[in-house]
Parts: sequence; C-alpha cells; structure tokens
Amino acid sequence: MAIPVDQPPQFAEVVPPLTPREAEEEALRCYYCYDAPCIKACPTNIDIPRFIHHIVTGDLKASARTILDANILGATCARICPTEALCEGHCVRTHDSRPVSIGRLQRVAMDYAMTQGVPALPPRPRHGSGRVAIVGAGPAGLGAAAELLRAGYQVEIFDRREEGGGLDTYGIVSYREPVAVSLFEVNMVRQLGAKMHLGETVDAPRIRALQRDFDAVIVAVGLGKVPRLAIPGEDLAGVYDALDFIEATKVGDFGAFPVGERVAVIGAGNTAVDAATCAKRLGASEVTIFYRRGEEAMSAYRYEYEFAKQDGIRYQWWAQPVAILGTQRVNAVRFSRTRVDGPVTSRSAPVQLVEGSEWTVPVDTVIRAVGQEKTLELWSALGCRVADGRVVVDPETYETSVAGIFAVGDCLARPGEATVVQAVEDGKRAARAIDRMLSEKSAR
Repeated sequence: MAIPVDQPPQFAEVVPPLTPREAEEEALRCYYCYDAPCIKACPTNIDIPRFIHHIVTGDLKASARTILDANILGATCARICPTEALCEGHCVRTHDSRPVSIGRLQRVAMDYAMTQGVPALPPRPRHGSGRVAIVGAGPAGLGAAAELLRAGYQVEIFDRREEGGGLDTYGIVSYREPVAVSLFEVNMVRQLGAKMHLGETVDAPRIRALQRDFDAVIVAVGLGKVPRLAIPGEDLAGVYDALDFIEATKVGDFGAFPVGERVAVIGAGNTAVDAATCAKRLGASEVTIFYRRGEEAMSAYRYEYEFAKQDGIRYQWWAQPVAILGTQRVNAVRFSRTRVDGPVTSRSAPVQLVEGSEWTVPVDTVIRAVGQEKTLELWSALGCRVADGRVVVDPETYETSVAGIFAVGDCLARPGEATVVQAVEDGKRAARAIDRMLSEKSAR
C-alpha cells in the first residue's frame, strides 16, 4: 500500500518549527564550546557548535551539510532524538539557565535541506573497492549505506517493505515525524547511488546467496512483532499489536483498527505511548496505559510520558492482565495487582501477582505494547552465535561469528532504549570496518 504524505489534522505534526527570529535568538545562546560536551553526547558526533554557528550567519546550506556529514538521518533525529538525555542533557548552559534547543535548531537546517535541496556532501577517503549488500532499509541500514557510498563502494539495499525507512516510515507516529521526512532521507541515500530492492523478503538462504555475490553483507533487520501476552482471550477481535496499529495510521488505513470508546494499552514504553495517543486521535474517549511495575520503572522517555498525560491518557501502575474477556470481540480485561521483591525502579526484578487482588475493566480494544520479539530464527539459520536472545558481534567491527556477515541496529544487545541515532552510528561503524577489511584485501 502506498503511503500518503498528507495526514488528517489530528495526525499533523504537534511541535511547530522555530520561526527565523526564534532560531536566530536560540542559536545565539550557544557558547560554541571548543571541547563541546554536546558533541561527545551525540552518538553520531555531529559538530553541533558549527551547525548552530552557520544558523547565526544565515548559511543554512552549510548548517545542513555539517549535520548530514555526520548523520544522514539528521531530519528524523531532529524530531525524535531523546535530546534531554543526549546533546541537550550535556549542554553547558544547563548550569546557568536551560540547555540550547539543539534538536529544534537541527530541524531548522534539515527543513531547509528538505525544501531547498540537499547540499553536496564531501566524499569519504577511498581506500579500496567492492560491493556491499545491506539487508534492511531502516536507520542502521541507511546509515551504513551512506557511509559506504561516500567512500566509493557499490551498495544494494534489500527490504521487505514497499518503502524504505523501516520504523521511521512505518512505526513513528505521524504527529512526531511526518512520513515525508523519512521518505526524504531514503531518497537522499538513493541519490548517493544506492540501488534499492524494495518489497523483497530476504531469508537466511537469500543472505547466503548474497554472500557469494557481494564482498560483505550487513544485516540490519531490527526486531520483530510485539510478543503475545500468553493469556486467555488474546485471539479475540479487538486485540492488536501496537506496531500494526501505528502502521495503519501511517499508511492511511484508519478503518483497519476500530477502537471504540475504551482502550487498554498494555506496556509503558515509547511504543505504548504512541499507540495510546493514536487511539485518542482515532476517537477513543478513555485510553489507559496499564503497566505491571511502577512509574519509576517505565521505559518511556519523560517527555513521552508527559505528552501522553497532556493528551488525556491515564496510567494504571502495578497491574498485569491475566485474561481478556469476550465472546467474539473483547469487552473487558481482568487484571491482577502486582508487586516486586527488590528495588521498584528495576525492570529486572521478577513481578509477582498479588493473590486475591483481581478486578475487571470494561474495554472495547486492547493494544499489546510489551516490546518486540527477537529475530533468533534468522541468526540461528545463518549459523551466527547468539547470547541473551541477541546476535553476538565484534564490538569494534560489528562482524558476526560468520565471516563477512555484519549486524547493526536494534538486533544487537545493548542496555537502555534503542534509538535511531545509535542505529545510524552502528551502521557507520560497520561500514568503516568493511572499508578497512576490503582495503586490506585489495592491498595484498
């Protein structure tokens, strides 16, 4: 299904762009630190003082070039990066007032690139030559592709979707990132020279065939669907996967998931917030997020949490669903109170049900938002070593235990919440490792 660029008013972008005057005033607040902590806090190491200085001088083309030189997905990251924990969280101005609004200033430059044209990016030093296949056209795959293309390599990208961009295109709600932004970034990579094979499923045998045809293969497939809750009634009509639910709003299929009046969202991460606020925009009058732990342990970013509350989303802590009720369609959920033995802030302490504490909540819709399944079957079929449910890679090169196959992005094991900016950096680092590998091979 083709993705419509225009969305209905309730799904329009909620954060407005800075006006030219606001951008100039905000940019002038930057101290242009020589040893800027904001750069160190950015996984892709964007030269933040430099791109902000270009905004002050009115050279938005140079500002955009500075950003894209480090992060080809700069437009997406300007909108959805957890800046309060990254660049802005390390801004020295937090000591005397408030941090510079780096994310919104980055959007100023990237909006300019989207409307006025992408500035030419400097090529990377070329040491060797070769062909690289990338499986997955999400942030990690696009980040790797841009780095390799600029270094002179031939790159072909394979993805099962009809459009590239991965979760940026299909899984980030439109009022945070319009789909046009993600498609713009995919097109930038295409213009750099990437050959795209979209709508093509790539399984383990296909990846092994790519190994024979290419000098290296990068697998950037992310994670899978939302796991099942493993409780009675889960197959009733009206029980949805949060990612499928959000995707329907991105592709314009608003009638695919009728929400009714009362919606229960299970889980308290960023995807849960997105699903809940989508349900609100689709007409639900009462949307509640249920989480089996306390507020201190939720994985959603603070600004996502506050955004949900402003949208009228309710939270119910220490609640775990034990059954979904109904005949053909869901009409209620039975919950149990929970507790943990250990710090309430920990997400690793086992949750225990409180005996005799069950109660029933009438609902019309249940949305599962309890993380994503791991892609173990693919890695096992390829013969790659896995541990703790994730593929194991060399921490420097991102190469798996199978020579010539590299893994990047959300499929890797790492602490904390997965971010687009880290996925891009994964792709860049793997690309540089491949460049070194092929350069050494050609020099022999």
